[in-house]
Amino acid sequence: MAEIPPPRWLLAEVTYRCPLQCPYCSNPVDYICYRDELSTEEWKRVLQEARALGAVQLGFSGGEPLLRRDLAELIAEARRLGYYTNLITSGVGLTEERILEFKEAGLDHIQLSFQAPHRELNDRIAGTSCFEQKLEAARLIKKHGFPMVLCFVRHRLTEPYVEDFLKLALQLKADYVELAMVQNTGWDFVNRHNLLPTRDQLAHSEAVATRYRERYGDRMKIYYVVQDYYEDRPKPCMGGWGQVFLVVAPNGLALPCHSATLLPLEFPNVREHDLHSIWYRSPAFNRFRGFDWMEEPCRSCPEKERDFGGCRCQAYLYTRNPNATDPVCAKSPNRHLIDRFLGQIQQLEEQPILFRNPRTAKKLLSGGD
Repeated sequence: MAEIPPPRWLLAEVTYRCPLQCPYCSNPVDYICYRDELSTEEWKRVLQEARALGAVQLGFSGGEPLLRRDLAELIAEARRLGYYTNLITSGVGLTEERILEFKEAGLDHIQLSFQAPHRELNDRIAGTSCFEQKLEAARLIKKHGFPMVLCFVRHRLTEPYVEDFLKLALQLKADYVELAMVQNTGWDFVNRHNLLPTRDQLAHSEAVATRYRERYGDRMKIYYVVQDYYEDRPKPCMGGWGQVFLVVAPNGLALPCHSATLLPLEFPNVREHDLHSIWYRSPAFNRFRGFDWMEEPCRSCPEKERDFGGCRCQAYLYTRNPNATDPVCAKSPNRHLIDRFLGQIQQLEEQPILFRNPRTAKKLLSGGD
């Protein structure tokens, strides 16, 4: 195995609590089991150990990180350690008092998400009234001089409104726009029959994004994320499993990506192990490093050093084999599973959307409808 590089990105998922109920949430479906959150002092130790390993970028995420009352204290510790810090938030609960606390603590960057560019659809997808709070959060971010990323979440319900997203971004004077596609794990996988966009939707939205890049690229940077179900090659798994990203869940589980808990692996906890031993020596982090674990056709593929066999979570969700080639790859013997699903969604009647909330999570965990 090649020498293991140090992590560069630490994603601190400080809580899975959230006032919203988005049906595409990337949190685990069993998020209600993560109630024993790390304390302030435990999080500080995590920040210290990750920085000593080499991590330089730090994202405070969730759930909704604003629900942690110690967030400013954690930001201040991160600044002391020399991180570049990013708050990833829905904006719900971002008051002027709190943003001033974050400014004083040394926060560098804020990423604000919108569910839709219009109030009614935004609030319907979020499961609560929050659009106006998001607009106020955007105003506060700009007022206090933070670089602002607007993350617009795309799926079948919002894909027709990509141009409206970009118009809103211009109105709010965003510095960066991420036209993010919902991920195919977590709650999005549960709701994939309702949320996967059509090919025609994607072709239209990509043309819109290209047009806005050409016209407004000097005012705001636009990042367009594709839906890999319609691609013939998989995305690289987090820049390589255990190569760049280190995620710490609210209860202290250390993960190579935020979806990894769905895999049949035992992940170490920062309450029991230091991050140095976790990163370099734990079986879970070494499980998919290098290429020896790969099955054919990945093992012989010249593209394996670029895509690392694709997403381990996606491979497992469709094949129950975490070593399998990501089934979105045209070379995968399981590509027919994706194609069959794509064919099904054209014929299936719309199914009820399952919103991310404790009641739904309990039903899913118990096997209920």
